[in-house]
Amino acid sequence: QVQLVESGGGLVQAGGSLRLSCITSRSISSINTMGWYRQAPGKQRELVATITSGDSTNYADSVKGRFTISRDNAKNTVYLQMNSLKPEDTAVYYCNAAVRTISGITYYYWGQGTQVTVSS
Repeated sequence: QVQLVESGGGLVQAGGSLRLSCITSRSISSINTMGWYRQAPGKQRELVATITSGDSTNYADSVKGRFTISRDNAKNTVYLQMNSLKPEDTAVYYCNAAVRTISGITYYYWGQGTQVTVSS
């Protein structure tokens, strides 16, 4: 079981920045992939960015060049630095952890979400 707690959301103007944090209940080095997803009202949850234990990153096209995902193993925390925010970035952002067992089964864990609102 992995518990995730997000923080850092808020209200900002377009062009502003926010940094989201996700604290895990276990060593982040034992988590295969950490990720950020977001969901706007009336829309499906979508992938924003992921980072593996080997520091391989992946970003949605809509956030490339603006968002940066990183991790701090010592703090068991993954971050999402969001710059040049746009109104379309408005959504609830969720932290996700994917843990693959030796048997090959992957377990997914989710945080409670943090609201990001970008005004025009």
